[in-house]
Amino acid sequence: QIICQIWLTEKMHRQFSTTKSYLNIMPAWVIDKYGGNDVLRFTKNAAFPIINYPNEVIVKVCAAGLNPLDVSMRAGYGAATLSMKRDPLNIKQTGNEFPLILGRDVSGVIMECGLDVKYFKERDEVWAAIPPWKQGSLAEFVVLSGNEISLKPKSLNHVEAASLPYVANTAWSVLVNTGGLNKENCANKRILILGGSGGVGTFAIQMLKAWGGHVTVTCSQNAEHFVRDLGADHVVDYTAGPVEEPLRALEKFDLILDNIGGDTERWALELLKPWTGAKYVTLVTPFLQNTDRLGIADGMMQTAATMTTKALKHLLKGVHYRWGFFAPSGPALDEIREMVDEGQIRPVVEEIFSFSQVPKAFEKMERGHARGKTVVQISKPGDVS
Repeated sequence: QIICQIWLTEKMHRQFSTTKSYLNIMPAWVIDKYGGNDVLRFTKNAAFPIINYPNEVIVKVCAAGLNPLDVSMRAGYGAATLSMKRDPLNIKQTGNEFPLILGRDVSGVIMECGLDVKYFKERDEVWAAIPPWKQGSLAEFVVLSGNEISLKPKSLNHVEAASLPYVANTAWSVLVNTGGLNKENCANKRILILGGSGGVGTFAIQMLKAWGGHVTVTCSQNAEHFVRDLGADHVVDYTAGPVEEPLRALEKFDLILDNIGGDTERWALELLKPWTGAKYVTLVTPFLQNTDRLGIADGMMQTAATMTTKALKHLLKGVHYRWGFFAPSGPALDEIREMVDEGQIRPVVEEIFSFSQVPKAFEKMERGHARGKTVVQISKPGDVS
């Protein structure tokens, strides 16, 4: 994950000019079409976000995070479904999402609140995960729903805070909403995380350990010390040979979180405790690929058929097969904030870039890295030439 920091002004708000043009524009990184890294463009004239609904807030971005999803979205991944979400009635023309601002994590300060916002006020420091159908956080300001934001952990600065929301909301959605785990029932549960050294995996390790779970992780040998330091009880090196062999020698699991996909479905469900309510939850689903390839209607039908077939097949074997998805949730971040401030979850920040180096940050994300979060530190957003 990559984080972009924007320094606040001394008064913690933008010094608005009385000129109309200054009120209507802001600095941002945008794309005007889908493609490679060359489509990224810095502009000082991005449209200033406005409150359209009474439950929305305008947030001044202090730190903005990138995730692998942003790299995929830059290339057009999920464009069909996200366009439908932005314009359900298909009123606007194709390509109306451009110029598109990427960036899924944000930590910042509320500058303006809609009339129905009850739990937040101007100058509150907040963090949030931005849904992929909304304009992102690689800009000076962003608009979010009051249901998507939460007060920032007091123990973290903005850069640290921006490294967590998207992976936190994803892990919460998968483990709590889909997997049925929580702090009351997680004690002594055996959980296997396939691909545990990435963003979602490293967050899930810490959350599950805080709740008393027993966590087994697969990762490369050079990440073993890293995931053990986060709390993993048992680590299996997937580079040492077929990873399923050492896993089959272990006691069976109550839940498997699959961040890998591919061939893992062929053998991973055999590792679950049958007829006990055990669940296999994968984050690697064909939903967006189907809608991109087949269109919305046919893609959704194909997805539903695939999901139903797999769920029934494994239910007959006594285990539950589920797909997991990101879900924005301010209330979930409220609970995660408490865990962070109690020292149960910590951010993992590995590298820092400047705002002018956002394209390099995307390159870093494309190359991938074994552990931690890559951070982009943004000075003043207007300093990019």
